[in-house]
Amino acid sequence: MIYLAGLMRVAIDARHLGQGRGIARYLEQMLAALAAGFPEDDWVAVVPRDREAVVPDGVELRRSRLPSKALFSSAALTGLPRIDRLAGGADVVWIPAPAPVACGRKTPYVLTIHDLSFELAPEDFTSYERRWHRAARPRRLAARAAEVVVDSEATRRALLDADWPIDPTRVTVVYAAPSAAVSGSADRPTDRSDAAGYLLYVGALEPRKGIETLAEAVTEARKAGLRAPLLVVGEGRLAASLEGLPGVRLIGRQSDAELKELYSGALALVMPSTLEGFGLPPVEAATHGVPSVVSDLPIFEETLGKAMLSFPVNDSAALAKALVLISGDAKLRAKLGSEAQDAARKLTWAASAQELRSVLLSAASRR
Repeated sequence: MIYLAGLMRVAIDARHLGQGRGIARYLEQMLAALAAGFPEDDWVAVVPRDREAVVPDGVELRRSRLPSKALFSSAALTGLPRIDRLAGGADVVWIPAPAPVACGRKTPYVLTIHDLSFELAPEDFTSYERRWHRAARPRRLAARAAEVVVDSEATRRALLDADWPIDPTRVTVVYAAPSAAVSGSADRPTDRSDAAGYLLYVGALEPRKGIETLAEAVTEARKAGLRAPLLVVGEGRLAASLEGLPGVRLIGRQSDAELKELYSGALALVMPSTLEGFGLPPVEAATHGVPSVVSDLPIFEETLGKAMLSFPVNDSAALAKALVLISGDAKLRAKLGSEAQDAARKLTWAASAQELRSVLLSAASRR
């Protein structure tokens, strides 16, 4: 049945709200766009008792009686409590990332999968995180989902190539979009000089982000004449690989306002990842007219087209040459930055919310 209070009542596994990570930012942006675009629907965010969470206008917040670990453990081991019941009933449940969650058998759910790093690069995760992924049983979760949503065609192909037990017709690409809080709103100033500029890295300092390749490339590039410093935004286990290198400054996590300013002033963004499901930083940088130097993963061409410099994955020599080139060629930066900005304009949370809402409505109709 469709609940009469709204056209559709959607329960959301909102455990990630307020956690400050990539999925949290994705959930915050998408949930705000859904509530703003479809106020006739009921949006119910369910969180554990002990989680600090702020929801956008138009979203109802419900807390379980259990704290985080007890709630997730119970869901994994007993199939209770069910998220649709915690929400006070639902036509459909949205699970924005694989996690230990219980849902009533008669309530369809939509699962979003961002990447396959938990399968392809398990060494990137702590032992606790690996246990978490095992408890979530992502393949079974996907097999039972009414619909599966992915951030990119690259992730869709990866899922199918890995023989996940899902019908390809039930997998829909719904792109993420740049965060409004860090995005540029006007054309980039043209008076940024090479001497005053810097290169920028934004992301976790983990193996799948290509941090060791970045360290080797910066060292080689400085020997070849690179003068622009590299500012590194983020934290992680491989920080030591960059710490103390000439021309490298580790500045840790930054607020949205600080990150927006850093994007705006950069000569270029650098992202040498070996694995990405979407990769927001190049798109966010593009909104400022800032070009990117990225590894040749399919996702970057999917989001930016040819508006970037790319190099083979793990090829530090090629990355070093690209860093020297982009930092010393203002015309190239302007060209790539303008083209990237045009590409980024096509990605909006309003459009993504409309597509996700269509998937949720389709799933709810099967109830």
